[in-house]
Amino acid sequence: QLGDGLHLIDGGDRGCGELLLAVHATVKTLPEGTLVRIVASDPAAPIDIPAWCYLTGHRYQGPARHLERAAYDVELGPPRRLGRSPWVLATDDHDSARHHQP
Repeated sequence: QLGDGLHLIDGGDRGCGELLLAVHATVKTLPEGTLVRIVASDPAAPIDIPAWCYLTGHRYQGPARHLERAAYDVELGPPRRLGRSPWVLATDDHDSARHHQP
């Protein structure tokens, strides 16, 4: 926990997949509205963290400024329940793209 109610998550040199799993596990324990600063050295972090925020309902606040290491600020939103992933094939033959006739 940093000053001003800011919670720090130091991702170290983790790749974004591993980093976001760790971030997700941590933010589940924090209340909505908490400000989180994620320190991440992965070059994909500027893309992956905002995308993760969009998918999870958190609000991306942008890169933290004037720091020695790359960091990104997030305000935690309410938990979001996503529907079925568009990348999963349907199991019901009526919905399956494999059986769809144009």
